[in-house]
Amino acid sequence: MPAHWVRLSYTPFGTLIGYIPVIATVVTTFFSIVLARATLRYVEATDKGLALAREEFEREWTPDLHIKLERVSETEASVIVTNLAKTSVLLQLLQFRKLTHAVPFERCRLNDPLVGGNTWTREMGRRIIACTDKNFEGPIAACMTFYAAGRMFRTDWFRSQIQVRNGRILSLEPSNMPTRRVRAVERKGPERRREFAFDVTANPHDNRGRDADSFVPPEVRSATAGSS
Repeated sequence: MPAHWVRLSYTPFGTLIGYIPVIATVVTTFFSIVLARATLRYVEATDKGLALAREEFEREWTPDLHIKLERVSETEASVIVTNLAKTSVLLQLLQFRKLTHAVPFERCRLNDPLVGGNTWTREMGRRIIACTDKNFEGPIAACMTFYAAGRMFRTDWFRSQIQVRNGRILSLEPSNMPTRRVRAVERKGPERRREFAFDVTANPHDNRGRDADSFVPPEVRSATAGSS
């Protein structure tokens, strides 16, 4: 067999061996793209699942209070607060106002716990009449501020139509439901807290002076300052 024939027969095989790394690179790139797309789809599905789980958790555990004003007699009315969520809350402040006034007229401070699914009721006829005066006909609103899970929340204003004549409640009916859910109360500015105790071992020199000043009567302090 001539030598040039042998040379020609070996040339395609050598070229094929040179193309193998290129083919392997192309195949690897293709499968990497497919794997990356599958990973992205899995991440999107996981995000949607987490969003649904978070939404379900918020629906079940986000505080949700319903306030209703109910007429008991001509001189008495009850406030019914129902906890529609699973989490327990601590009622702090009940407010009444007429819609013609931007500032709440009547406030009642509370410290009553309300377990999820239960109802809290209290007679507030005098406070409602004090808010509406002896003769009034129109809408009034009630709002509740409460603690839940270490945060302070406030409900929307629940409205009711009331008719008062000569200090007597003739009618009291709920007018509508609020469209907004409870929202956290945001504190504006630095939080002011009064320190009722301090560490006596933190700084002996400062604490010694603080102890001495705390037991000096005000008149002695003023006399000392005037003599100096």
